[in-house]
Amino acid sequence: LKRVSIGFNGGQVAAVRLSEQELERLRSGLKGDGGWLDLTSDDGDFSLDSGQVVFVKVEGSATTIGFSGSC
Repeated sequence: LKRVSIGFNGGQVAAVRLSEQELERLRSGLKGDGGWLDLTSDDGDFSLDSGQVVFVKVEGSATTIGFSGSC
């Protein structure tokens, strides 16, 4: 699962965890001319108005705390 932040007009941001398949459905749905998208996240099903989405941020896969051991 990937952590995804979805930003909307007005400044609201929804943080969800999506499978690669659902993330691809989201991206494909945003390429259209608006309308509602039904998606399934780790927390359950939700719908969003794709015409109100202003950004999608996908967090990187690796996060480390402290020293990484490389220079």
